[in-house]
Amino acid sequence: MSHTVASTPDAVTLAQQLIRFDTTNPPGHEAACVRFVESLLSDAGIATRIVAKDPERPNLVARLPGRGEAPPLLLHAHVDVVPTAGQDWTHPPFSGDLRDGHVWGRGAIDMKGSLAGMLAALLRLTAYGTPPAGDVILAVVSDEENGSAVGARYLVQEHAHLFDRVAYAVGEDGGAGLELGGRRRLHPIVVAEKRAVWLRATFHGPAGHASRVTPAHAAPRLLARLLNALDDGGLGPRSTEAGTRMLTELAAAHPGPLGEALLRFRDDPADTAALDALSERDARYLCSVSRHTANPTVIRAGTKTNVVPGEISVDIDGRLLPGPFTTDGFIAELKDRAGFPMDVEVLVEGEEMPGPVFGPFYDRLAGVLRAADPDGIPVPMVTTASTDARLFPQLGIASYGFMPLLLGAGLPYRDLLHAPDERVPVQALRFGAHCFEQLLLSYP
Repeated sequence: MSHTVASTPDAVTLAQQLIRFDTTNPPGHEAACVRFVESLLSDAGIATRIVAKDPERPNLVARLPGRGEAPPLLLHAHVDVVPTAGQDWTHPPFSGDLRDGHVWGRGAIDMKGSLAGMLAALLRLTAYGTPPAGDVILAVVSDEENGSAVGARYLVQEHAHLFDRVAYAVGEDGGAGLELGGRRRLHPIVVAEKRAVWLRATFHGPAGHASRVTPAHAAPRLLARLLNALDDGGLGPRSTEAGTRMLTELAAAHPGPLGEALLRFRDDPADTAALDALSERDARYLCSVSRHTANPTVIRAGTKTNVVPGEISVDIDGRLLPGPFTTDGFIAELKDRAGFPMDVEVLVEGEEMPGPVFGPFYDRLAGVLRAADPDGIPVPMVTTASTDARLFPQLGIASYGFMPLLLGAGLPYRDLLHAPDERVPVQALRFGAHCFEQLLLSYP
């Protein structure tokens, strides 16, 4: 048995192999990578099934049978990655190079490194011949980085039966992370996500010759007012269940002035001065998960330099906090902040996630992290990004972001997702694989 277990590929090798598939989305072309995972699992005796809306962009659903003593557990991971065009990389982004104790390449963090940990855990359990308490389902999907239409959304809408009786799902953490000066090592467990509501605001004013001063209601002046109203990208501060618990637990782990500041911000998220002692990165994160955000990103205006445009449109990336917040309420708040009439079109409206689910499974995730890293602190967190975790709750599945990594102080690796020189430490990958293995062995 020991010989068989030793022969299973480890997370480092798997991460390198996965990164070497160029699955840039768009266009995606994830098929070769998905087929590689299918072959790997099939050769180990794990049942697999390919489900595809687009043959070039398939999804894999694999099932490791359990002992029938618990509901099935879902692990899900996407293999598509964002583009690298226009970025300067130290090592080629699809090389999977092992340099300086790191695996380099697009997807190392988001999220082929995490998938490697899941695969290593499944392969080790299979080699041990020790079935988990319940079936483990692994969904390897396409298209997460561009809306999930042929990936997780397709699975949820057209193949929901594949996830019958699943109670809990574990996927990526969306880059959620805090450093807090490196005083304690923090392990995020994402319990809620902000959801995307992308808008196009259009407003009108008198067109005319650009050689004259413009009236107060001219479209360019309205644009200036809108940009000024949204200069920091945030709307009014709010408390949420997930945010309140996160700040409470962070404060408990950091007694003294830092903990007091976190409690002060928890009790009054309008008091951003409470975050002055934090790094700019950490302060921005905490502000972002205590208010809806609205960032102007694309402006369309004018056709000629000497003509004042009579119409301007602005695309706005809106992100709503988890909780009972509606798109209509968000638009009303945006219009009130701007202070002038505008037409608003909804371009994208993300799925609403239910509130955070704390309980035995969350405690299990936290327990796995505490056992693997006694000096670390598991923390419930909200991610500002949207992931496939927004989709599986439609099937009644409580979803969590769980990307266990053993990281030291210094470079915030989670900030490298979508960035040049994305990489992950070797020790972090092996730590993650160990945590996934322990989760499968100890579930429920």
